Amino acid sequence: MDSVQANRLEKDLLGIKQVPNHCYYGIHTVRALENFKISSLRIGQQPHFLRALAQVKKASAQANLDVGKINQQISLAIQRACDLIIQSPEHWHKEFPLDVYQGGAGTSINMNTNEVIANIALEMMGYRKGQYEMLHPNDHVNKSQSTNDVYPTALRLATYNFLDLLFEQMQQLIASFENKALEFKSVLKMGRTQLQDAVPMTLGQEFHAFSTLLKEDVRLIKSTRELLLEINLGATAIGTGVNTVPGYAKLVTHYLKEVTGLKLRTSEDYIEATSDCGVFIVLSSALKRLAVKLSKICNDLRLLSSGPRAGFGEIHLPEMQAGSSIMPAKINPVIPEVVNQIAFKVIGNDLTITLAAEAGQLQLNAMEPVIAHSIHESISLLTQAVRTLDEKCIQGVRANAQVCRDSVMRSVGIVTLLDPILGHSLCDEIGKQSIAENKTIPEVVLQRGLLTQEQLDDVFKVENLVSEIVVVPDEEFVQAS
Repeated sequence: MDSVQANRLEKDLLGIKQVPNHCYYGIHTVRALENFKISSLRIGQQPHFLRALAQVKKASAQANLDVGKINQQISLAIQRACDLIIQSPEHWHKEFPLDVYQGGAGTSINMNTNEVIANIALEMMGYRKGQYEMLHPNDHVNKSQSTNDVYPTALRLATYNFLDLLFEQMQQLIASFENKALEFKSVLKMGRTQLQDAVPMTLGQEFHAFSTLLKEDVRLIKSTRELLLEINLGATAIGTGVNTVPGYAKLVTHYLKEVTGLKLRTSEDYIEATSDCGVFIVLSSALKRLAVKLSKICNDLRLLSSGPRAGFGEIHLPEMQAGSSIMPAKINPVIPEVVNQIAFKVIGNDLTITLAAEAGQLQLNAMEPVIAHSIHESISLLTQAVRTLDEKCIQGVRANAQVCRDSVMRSVGIVTLLDPILGHSLCDEIGKQSIAENKTIPEVVLQRGLLTQEQLDDVFKVENLVSEIVVVPDEEFVQAS
Protein backbone atom coordinates (compact mmCIF):
# COMPACT_ATOMS: atom_id res chain seq x y z
CA MET A 1 0.00 0.00 0.00
CA ASP A 2 1.51 3.36 -0.98
CA SER A 3 1.75 6.35 1.30
CA VAL A 4 -1.20 8.10 -0.37
CA GLN A 5 -3.45 5.18 0.53
CA ALA A 6 -1.94 4.57 3.94
CA ASN A 7 -2.08 8.15 5.17
CA ARG A 8 -4.10 11.30 4.74
CA LEU A 9 -2.89 14.86 5.11
CA GLU A 10 -4.44 17.12 7.73
CA LYS A 11 -3.66 20.73 8.56
CA ASP A 12 -3.69 22.78 11.74
CA LEU A 13 -2.24 26.12 12.81
CA LEU A 14 1.27 24.63 12.99
CA GLY A 15 1.23 23.11 9.52
CA ILE A 16 0.50 19.84 7.75
CA LYS A 17 1.01 16.30 9.05
CA GLN A 18 0.29 12.80 7.87
CA VAL A 19 -2.40 10.89 9.74
CA PRO A 20 -2.81 7.10 9.37
CA ASN A 21 -5.85 6.70 7.15
CA HIS A 22 -7.35 3.90 9.24
CA CYS A 23 -7.44 6.13 12.33
CA TYR A 24 -10.52 8.09 13.30
CA TYR A 25 -8.45 10.60 15.24
CA GLY A 26 -6.71 13.44 13.42
CA ILE A 27 -3.79 15.86 13.42
CA HIS A 28 -4.32 17.28 16.91
CA THR A 29 -4.18 13.78 18.36
CA VAL A 30 -1.04 12.98 16.38
CA ARG A 31 0.71 16.06 17.78
CA ALA A 32 -0.33 15.17 21.32
CA LEU A 33 0.99 11.63 20.83
CA GLU A 34 4.34 13.12 19.86
CA ASN A 35 4.38 15.55 22.77
CA PHE A 36 3.22 13.41 25.69
CA LYS A 37 5.14 10.17 25.96
CA ILE A 38 4.99 10.00 29.72
CA SER A 39 3.46 6.73 30.88
CA SER A 40 1.92 3.49 29.65
CA LEU A 41 -1.54 4.68 30.71
CA ARG A 42 -3.98 5.70 27.98
CA ILE A 43 -7.25 7.60 27.95
CA GLY A 44 -8.73 4.72 25.96
CA GLN A 45 -8.32 2.50 29.01
CA GLN A 46 -11.02 4.56 30.78
CA PRO A 47 -14.33 3.60 29.11
CA HIS A 48 -16.38 5.52 31.68
CA PHE A 49 -14.54 8.72 30.65
CA LEU A 50 -14.98 8.06 26.91
CA ARG A 51 -18.69 7.51 27.45
CA ALA A 52 -18.97 10.76 29.41
CA LEU A 53 -17.17 12.74 26.72
CA ALA A 54 -19.52 11.36 24.06
CA GLN A 55 -22.53 12.19 26.24
CA VAL A 56 -21.39 15.80 26.50
CA LYS A 57 -20.87 16.02 22.75
CA LYS A 58 -24.29 14.50 22.03
CA ALA A 59 -26.08 16.93 24.34
CA SER A 60 -24.19 19.81 22.72
CA ALA A 61 -25.22 18.67 19.24
CA GLN A 62 -28.85 18.59 20.35
CA ALA A 63 -28.67 22.05 21.91
CA ASN A 64 -26.81 23.52 18.93
CA LEU A 65 -29.55 22.24 16.61
CA ASP A 66 -32.24 23.87 18.73
CA VAL A 67 -30.49 27.27 18.72
CA GLY A 68 -29.70 27.08 15.00
CA LYS A 69 -25.92 26.79 15.30
CA ILE A 70 -25.74 23.60 13.20
CA ASN A 71 -28.19 22.05 10.76
CA GLN A 72 -30.21 18.90 11.33
CA GLN A 73 -28.10 16.64 9.09
CA ILE A 74 -24.89 17.50 10.92
CA SER A 75 -26.51 17.37 14.35
CA LEU A 76 -28.01 13.93 13.76
CA ALA A 77 -24.74 12.59 12.33
CA ILE A 78 -22.85 13.80 15.41
CA GLN A 79 -25.48 12.33 17.71
CA ARG A 80 -25.35 8.95 15.98
CA ALA A 81 -21.56 8.92 16.19
CA CYS A 82 -21.76 9.77 19.88
CA ASP A 83 -24.26 6.95 20.43
CA LEU A 84 -21.77 4.43 19.07
CA ILE A 85 -19.19 5.50 21.64
CA ILE A 86 -21.75 5.73 24.45
CA GLN A 87 -23.03 2.22 23.75
CA SER A 88 -19.61 0.59 23.37
CA PRO A 89 -16.69 2.77 24.49
CA GLU A 90 -14.43 -0.29 24.70
CA HIS A 91 -14.80 -0.78 20.93
CA TRP A 92 -13.26 2.64 20.29
CA HIS A 93 -10.45 2.54 22.83
CA LYS A 94 -7.68 2.47 20.19
CA GLU A 95 -8.93 5.78 18.83
CA PHE A 96 -8.12 7.42 22.16
CA PRO A 97 -4.40 6.62 22.46
CA LEU A 98 -3.32 9.71 24.40
CA ASP A 99 -1.34 9.53 27.60
CA VAL A 100 -3.39 10.33 30.70
CA TYR A 101 -0.68 12.82 31.63
CA GLN A 102 -0.82 15.83 29.32
CA GLY A 103 -0.46 19.57 29.41
CA GLY A 104 -3.13 21.92 28.15
CA ALA A 105 -5.88 21.38 30.74
CA GLY A 106 -7.28 18.45 28.72
CA THR A 107 -7.30 20.21 25.34
CA SER A 108 -5.66 17.21 23.68
CA ILE A 109 -8.33 14.74 24.77
CA ASN A 110 -11.10 17.17 23.81
CA MET A 111 -9.54 17.58 20.33
CA ASN A 112 -9.12 13.79 20.14
CA THR A 113 -12.80 13.34 20.95
CA ASN A 114 -13.88 15.95 18.41
CA GLU A 115 -11.83 14.28 15.67
CA VAL A 116 -13.05 10.75 16.38
CA ILE A 117 -16.70 11.80 16.48
CA ALA A 118 -16.31 13.92 13.32
CA ASN A 119 -14.72 11.09 11.33
CA ILE A 120 -17.26 8.51 12.50
CA ALA A 121 -20.02 10.93 11.49
CA LEU A 122 -18.38 11.63 8.13
CA GLU A 123 -18.30 7.93 7.26
CA MET A 124 -21.91 7.54 8.34
CA MET A 125 -22.76 10.40 5.96
CA GLY A 126 -20.91 8.67 3.12
CA TYR A 127 -17.74 10.80 3.18
CA ARG A 128 -14.09 9.99 3.80
CA LYS A 129 -12.23 10.53 7.05
CA GLY A 130 -10.69 13.97 7.08
CA GLN A 131 -13.27 15.49 4.73
CA TYR A 132 -13.79 18.23 7.27
CA GLU A 133 -15.36 20.71 4.87
CA MET A 134 -18.50 18.58 5.25
CA LEU A 135 -18.37 18.17 9.02
CA HIS A 136 -15.57 19.73 11.08
CA PRO A 137 -14.23 18.64 14.50
CA ASN A 138 -14.05 22.20 15.82
CA ASP A 139 -16.67 24.06 13.81
CA HIS A 140 -19.39 21.46 14.34
CA VAL A 141 -18.57 18.82 16.98
CA ASN A 142 -17.08 21.43 19.31
CA LYS A 143 -19.63 24.15 18.53
CA SER A 144 -20.53 26.31 21.56
CA GLN A 145 -17.95 24.48 23.65
CA SER A 146 -14.45 24.78 25.08
CA THR A 147 -12.18 22.20 26.63
CA ASN A 148 -12.66 24.22 29.79
CA ASP A 149 -16.31 23.25 30.14
CA VAL A 150 -16.32 19.93 28.23
CA TYR A 151 -13.45 18.30 30.12
CA PRO A 152 -14.53 19.11 33.70
CA THR A 153 -18.14 18.19 32.92
CA ALA A 154 -17.14 14.83 31.44
CA LEU A 155 -14.78 14.24 34.35
CA ARG A 156 -17.61 14.77 36.83
CA LEU A 157 -19.96 12.46 34.93
CA ALA A 158 -17.33 9.74 34.62
CA THR A 159 -16.36 9.94 38.28
CA TYR A 160 -19.97 9.88 39.46
CA ASN A 161 -20.75 6.72 37.51
CA PHE A 162 -17.42 5.02 38.16
CA LEU A 163 -18.10 5.12 41.90
CA ASP A 164 -21.00 2.69 41.42
CA LEU A 165 -18.46 -0.12 41.00
CA LEU A 166 -16.84 0.76 44.31
CA PHE A 167 -20.20 0.89 46.10
CA GLU A 168 -21.12 -2.53 44.72
CA GLN A 169 -17.93 -4.11 46.05
CA MET A 170 -18.21 -2.27 49.37
CA GLN A 171 -21.70 -3.64 49.86
CA GLN A 172 -20.40 -7.17 49.35
CA LEU A 173 -17.52 -6.67 51.80
CA ILE A 174 -19.80 -5.16 54.45
CA ALA A 175 -22.18 -8.10 54.05
CA SER A 176 -19.29 -10.49 54.62
CA PHE A 177 -18.28 -8.68 57.82
CA GLU A 178 -21.92 -8.75 58.98
CA ASN A 179 -22.11 -12.48 58.30
CA LYS A 180 -18.89 -13.10 60.24
CA ALA A 181 -20.21 -10.96 63.10
CA LEU A 182 -23.16 -13.35 63.41
CA GLU A 183 -20.97 -16.42 62.98
CA PHE A 184 -18.60 -15.29 65.74
CA LYS A 185 -21.19 -13.82 68.11
CA SER A 186 -20.49 -16.43 70.81
CA VAL A 187 -16.69 -16.46 70.50
CA LEU A 188 -15.36 -14.91 73.72
CA LYS A 189 -12.05 -13.07 73.38
CA MET A 190 -9.97 -10.33 74.97
CA GLY A 191 -10.31 -6.74 73.90
CA ARG A 192 -7.16 -4.65 73.81
CA THR A 193 -6.21 -1.00 74.05
CA GLN A 194 -2.70 0.16 73.16
CA LEU A 195 -1.99 -3.53 72.44
CA GLN A 196 -2.48 -4.30 76.13
CA ASP A 197 -5.22 -6.43 77.67
CA ALA A 198 -8.37 -4.41 78.29
CA VAL A 199 -11.73 -6.12 78.89
CA PRO A 200 -13.46 -9.10 77.29
CA MET A 201 -15.62 -8.89 74.21
CA THR A 202 -16.71 -11.25 71.45
CA LEU A 203 -15.09 -11.78 68.09
CA GLY A 204 -18.53 -11.07 66.62
CA GLN A 205 -18.51 -7.60 68.15
CA GLU A 206 -15.06 -6.97 66.68
CA PHE A 207 -16.16 -7.94 63.18
CA HIS A 208 -19.39 -5.99 63.50
CA ALA A 209 -17.32 -2.91 64.31
CA PHE A 210 -15.41 -3.45 61.05
CA SER A 211 -18.68 -3.42 59.10
CA THR A 212 -19.81 -0.24 60.86
CA LEU A 213 -16.52 1.48 60.02
CA LEU A 214 -17.11 0.82 56.34
CA LYS A 215 -20.81 1.67 56.30
CA GLU A 216 -19.98 5.14 57.57
CA ASP A 217 -17.58 5.65 54.65
CA VAL A 218 -20.04 4.45 52.02
CA ARG A 219 -22.57 6.98 53.27
CA LEU A 220 -19.96 9.75 53.29
CA ILE A 221 -18.74 9.02 49.75
CA LYS A 222 -22.32 8.76 48.45
CA SER A 223 -23.23 12.15 49.89
CA THR A 224 -19.97 13.69 48.66
CA ARG A 225 -20.39 12.48 45.09
CA GLU A 226 -23.64 14.45 44.80
CA LEU A 227 -21.41 17.53 44.51
CA LEU A 228 -20.24 16.18 41.15
CA LEU A 229 -23.67 16.84 39.67
CA GLU A 230 -22.99 20.59 39.52
CA ILE A 231 -21.50 21.28 36.08
CA ASN A 232 -20.23 24.28 34.10
CA LEU A 233 -21.20 23.11 30.59
CA GLY A 234 -21.99 26.25 28.59
CA ALA A 235 -19.30 28.26 30.37
CA THR A 236 -16.92 27.80 27.39
CA ALA A 237 -13.47 29.35 27.78
CA ILE A 238 -13.46 31.07 31.16
CA GLY A 239 -17.06 31.06 32.34
CA THR A 240 -18.48 33.99 30.37
CA GLY A 241 -20.19 31.76 27.80
CA VAL A 242 -18.37 33.36 24.86
CA ASN A 243 -19.51 32.02 21.45
CA THR A 244 -22.82 30.75 22.81
CA VAL A 245 -26.29 32.22 22.48
CA PRO A 246 -28.38 33.27 25.50
CA GLY A 247 -30.04 30.25 27.11
CA TYR A 248 -27.60 27.73 25.62
CA ALA A 249 -26.13 26.67 28.99
CA LYS A 250 -29.55 25.85 30.41
CA LEU A 251 -30.58 24.05 27.22
CA VAL A 252 -27.44 21.89 26.93
CA THR A 253 -27.71 20.95 30.62
CA HIS A 254 -31.30 19.89 29.99
CA TYR A 255 -30.23 17.61 27.16
CA LEU A 256 -27.31 16.23 29.14
CA LYS A 257 -29.70 15.31 31.95
CA GLU A 258 -31.75 13.37 29.39
CA VAL A 259 -28.68 11.64 27.94
CA THR A 260 -27.22 10.62 31.31
CA GLY A 261 -30.30 10.20 33.48
CA LEU A 262 -28.55 12.20 36.22
CA LYS A 263 -29.98 15.13 38.19
CA LEU A 264 -27.46 17.64 36.91
CA ARG A 265 -27.57 21.29 37.84
CA THR A 266 -25.85 24.37 36.47
CA SER A 267 -23.19 26.15 38.49
CA GLU A 268 -24.14 29.25 40.44
CA ASP A 269 -21.10 31.11 39.07
CA TYR A 270 -19.55 29.77 35.86
CA ILE A 271 -16.34 31.75 36.22
CA GLU A 272 -15.79 30.29 39.68
CA ALA A 273 -16.77 26.81 38.50
CA THR A 274 -14.41 26.83 35.51
CA SER A 275 -11.31 27.26 37.65
CA ASP A 276 -12.36 25.47 40.85
CA CYS A 277 -11.49 21.82 41.51
CA GLY A 278 -12.65 21.79 45.12
CA VAL A 279 -15.12 18.94 44.59
CA PHE A 280 -12.23 16.59 43.86
CA ILE A 281 -10.43 17.61 47.04
CA VAL A 282 -13.51 16.69 49.06
CA LEU A 283 -14.15 13.44 47.20
CA SER A 284 -10.52 12.38 47.33
CA SER A 285 -10.46 13.09 51.05
CA ALA A 286 -13.45 10.78 51.50
CA LEU A 287 -11.68 8.08 49.48
CA LYS A 288 -8.58 8.58 51.59
CA ARG A 289 -10.66 8.11 54.72
CA LEU A 290 -11.95 4.82 53.33
CA ALA A 291 -8.39 3.76 52.50
CA VAL A 292 -7.26 4.56 56.04
CA LYS A 293 -10.17 2.56 57.51
CA LEU A 294 -9.44 -0.43 55.27
CA SER A 295 -5.78 -0.29 56.19
CA LYS A 296 -6.65 -0.18 59.91
CA ILE A 297 -8.88 -3.24 59.50
CA CYS A 298 -6.12 -5.07 57.64
CA ASN A 299 -3.63 -4.19 60.37
CA ASP A 300 -6.02 -5.75 62.89
CA LEU A 301 -6.48 -8.86 60.76
CA ARG A 302 -2.73 -9.32 60.56
CA LEU A 303 -2.36 -8.94 64.33
CA LEU A 304 -5.27 -11.23 65.18
CA SER A 305 -3.94 -13.93 62.85
CA SER A 306 -0.29 -13.50 63.87
CA GLY A 307 1.65 -16.57 64.88
CA PRO A 308 0.14 -19.01 64.35
CA ARG A 309 1.67 -20.12 67.68
CA ALA A 310 3.94 -17.29 68.77
CA GLY A 311 1.43 -14.52 68.10
CA PHE A 312 -2.23 -13.83 68.87
CA GLY A 313 -3.51 -16.66 66.69
CA GLU A 314 -7.14 -15.78 67.42
CA ILE A 315 -8.28 -16.12 63.82
CA HIS A 316 -7.16 -18.07 60.78
CA LEU A 317 -7.00 -16.25 57.45
CA PRO A 318 -7.40 -18.27 54.24
CA GLU A 319 -4.09 -19.74 53.14
CA MET A 320 -3.43 -18.25 49.71
CA GLN A 321 0.19 -19.09 48.89
CA ALA A 322 3.51 -20.23 50.31
CA GLY A 323 4.99 -17.54 52.50
CA SER A 324 8.70 -18.07 52.19
CA SER A 325 11.38 -19.32 49.85
CA ILE A 326 13.49 -20.46 52.81
CA MET A 327 11.14 -21.19 55.76
CA PRO A 328 8.97 -24.29 55.20
CA ALA A 329 5.30 -24.26 56.21
CA LYS A 330 5.19 -20.47 56.53
CA ILE A 331 2.01 -18.69 55.43
CA ASN A 332 1.76 -14.90 55.26
CA PRO A 333 -1.28 -12.57 55.40
CA VAL A 334 -0.74 -11.50 51.79
CA ILE A 335 -4.26 -10.22 51.13
CA PRO A 336 -4.35 -7.72 54.01
CA GLU A 337 -0.80 -6.72 53.06
CA VAL A 338 -1.74 -5.83 49.49
CA VAL A 339 -4.74 -3.83 50.71
CA ASN A 340 -2.43 -1.91 53.04
CA GLN A 341 -0.29 -0.98 50.04
CA ILE A 342 -3.30 0.16 48.02
CA ALA A 343 -4.26 2.39 50.94
CA PHE A 344 -0.83 4.01 50.87
CA LYS A 345 -1.23 4.72 47.13
CA VAL A 346 -4.67 6.27 47.61
CA ILE A 347 -3.30 8.48 50.38
CA GLY A 348 -0.55 9.60 47.99
CA ASN A 349 -3.08 10.30 45.24
CA ASP A 350 -5.00 12.49 47.66
CA LEU A 351 -1.95 14.68 48.12
CA THR A 352 -1.47 14.87 44.34
CA ILE A 353 -5.09 15.98 43.89
CA THR A 354 -4.77 18.57 46.64
CA LEU A 355 -1.63 20.08 45.12
CA ALA A 356 -3.09 20.04 41.59
CA ALA A 357 -6.29 21.73 42.74
CA GLU A 358 -4.24 24.41 44.47
CA ALA A 359 -2.10 24.96 41.37
CA GLY A 360 -4.83 26.59 39.27
CA GLN A 361 -4.23 30.19 38.28
CA LEU A 362 -6.80 32.87 37.55
CA GLN A 363 -9.68 31.57 35.40
CA LEU A 364 -8.52 27.98 34.79
CA ASN A 365 -6.84 25.03 36.41
CA ALA A 366 -4.54 23.44 33.83
CA MET A 367 -3.74 20.52 36.12
CA GLU A 368 -7.06 18.70 35.75
CA PRO A 369 -5.59 15.74 33.79
CA VAL A 370 -3.55 14.59 36.79
CA ILE A 371 -6.59 15.13 39.01
CA ALA A 372 -8.64 12.98 36.64
CA HIS A 373 -6.10 10.19 36.55
CA SER A 374 -5.46 10.24 40.29
CA ILE A 375 -9.12 10.21 41.35
CA HIS A 376 -9.98 7.44 38.90
CA GLU A 377 -6.93 5.42 39.89
CA SER A 378 -7.93 5.68 43.54
CA ILE A 379 -11.48 4.51 42.78
CA SER A 380 -10.22 1.65 40.61
CA LEU A 381 -7.60 0.49 43.11
CA LEU A 382 -10.03 0.66 46.03
CA THR A 383 -12.65 -1.26 44.07
CA GLN A 384 -10.23 -4.08 43.28
CA ALA A 385 -8.73 -4.05 46.77
CA VAL A 386 -12.17 -4.32 48.40
CA ARG A 387 -13.17 -7.17 46.07
CA THR A 388 -9.93 -9.02 46.78
CA LEU A 389 -10.18 -8.53 50.54
CA ASP A 390 -13.76 -9.80 50.53
CA GLU A 391 -13.40 -12.80 48.24
CA LYS A 392 -9.92 -13.98 49.18
CA CYS A 393 -9.86 -13.16 52.87
CA ILE A 394 -12.95 -12.16 54.86
CA GLN A 395 -15.33 -14.79 53.49
CA GLY A 396 -12.88 -17.49 54.55
CA VAL A 397 -11.87 -16.22 58.01
CA ARG A 398 -12.15 -18.85 60.76
CA ALA A 399 -12.14 -18.28 64.51
CA ASN A 400 -9.76 -20.06 66.88
CA ALA A 401 -12.32 -20.08 69.65
CA GLN A 402 -10.26 -21.96 72.22
CA VAL A 403 -7.28 -19.63 71.87
CA CYS A 404 -9.62 -16.64 72.21
CA ARG A 405 -11.22 -18.01 75.39
CA ASP A 406 -7.90 -19.06 76.94
CA SER A 407 -6.53 -15.55 76.41
CA VAL A 408 -9.47 -14.14 78.36
CA MET A 409 -9.14 -16.48 81.30
CA ARG A 410 -5.39 -15.92 81.71
CA SER A 411 -5.60 -12.20 81.07
CA VAL A 412 -4.92 -9.60 83.72
CA GLY A 413 -7.65 -7.46 82.15
CA ILE A 414 -10.49 -9.45 83.73
CA VAL A 415 -9.50 -8.00 87.09
CA THR A 416 -11.62 -5.04 85.98
CA LEU A 417 -14.73 -7.09 86.77
CA LEU A 418 -13.58 -7.30 90.40
CA ASP A 419 -13.16 -3.55 90.72
CA PRO A 420 -16.76 -2.89 91.93
CA ILE A 421 -16.35 -5.68 94.54
CA LEU A 422 -12.79 -5.29 95.83
CA GLY A 423 -11.94 -1.70 94.91
CA HIS A 424 -9.42 -0.23 92.50
CA SER A 425 -6.35 -0.25 94.76
CA LEU A 426 -6.69 -3.89 95.78
CA CYS A 427 -7.32 -4.87 92.16
CA ASP A 428 -4.08 -3.08 91.23
CA GLU A 429 -2.24 -5.30 93.70
CA ILE A 430 -3.96 -8.44 92.41
CA GLY A 431 -3.01 -7.55 88.85
CA LYS A 432 0.62 -6.87 89.71
CA GLN A 433 0.91 -10.13 91.64
CA SER A 434 -0.70 -12.03 88.76
CA ILE A 435 1.95 -10.71 86.36
CA ALA A 436 4.87 -11.16 88.74
CA GLU A 437 3.99 -14.75 89.70
CA ASN A 438 2.59 -15.77 86.30
CA LYS A 439 -0.75 -16.72 87.83
CA THR A 440 -4.31 -16.10 86.70
CA ILE A 441 -6.46 -13.50 88.42
CA PRO A 442 -8.74 -16.18 89.99
CA GLU A 443 -5.67 -18.00 91.34
CA VAL A 444 -4.39 -14.87 93.09
CA VAL A 445 -7.82 -14.03 94.51
CA LEU A 446 -8.23 -17.55 95.91
CA GLN A 447 -4.67 -17.52 97.26
CA ARG A 448 -5.42 -14.31 99.15
CA GLY A 449 -8.76 -15.64 100.35
CA LEU A 450 -10.60 -12.62 99.02
CA LEU A 451 -13.45 -14.55 97.36
CA THR A 452 -14.63 -18.13 97.15
CA GLN A 453 -14.56 -20.27 94.00
CA GLU A 454 -18.34 -20.03 93.80
CA GLN A 455 -18.18 -16.24 93.97
CA LEU A 456 -15.49 -16.16 91.27
CA ASP A 457 -17.50 -18.47 89.02
CA ASP A 458 -20.45 -16.10 89.35
CA VAL A 459 -18.35 -12.98 88.61
CA PHE A 460 -16.66 -14.51 85.59
CA LYS A 461 -19.77 -15.97 83.94
CA VAL A 462 -19.80 -15.33 80.19
CA GLU A 463 -22.78 -13.02 80.46
CA ASN A 464 -20.81 -10.87 82.92
CA LEU A 465 -17.62 -10.96 80.89
CA VAL A 466 -19.30 -9.51 77.82
CA SER A 467 -21.88 -6.73 77.77
CA GLU A 468 -24.69 -7.97 75.63
CA ILE A 469 -25.08 -5.88 72.49
CA VAL A 470 -27.50 -7.29 69.97
CA VAL A 471 -25.93 -7.42 66.52
CA VAL A 472 -28.58 -6.59 63.94
CA PRO A 473 -27.55 -6.79 60.27
CA ASP A 474 -28.08 -3.55 58.37
CA GLU A 475 -30.59 -4.21 55.59
CA GLU A 476 -29.07 -1.39 53.53
CA PHE A 477 -25.89 -3.38 53.09
CA VAL A 478 -26.41 -7.08 53.76
CA GLN A 479 -26.88 -9.16 50.60
CA ALA A 480 -28.73 -12.44 50.48
CA SER A 481 -26.14 -15.16 50.72
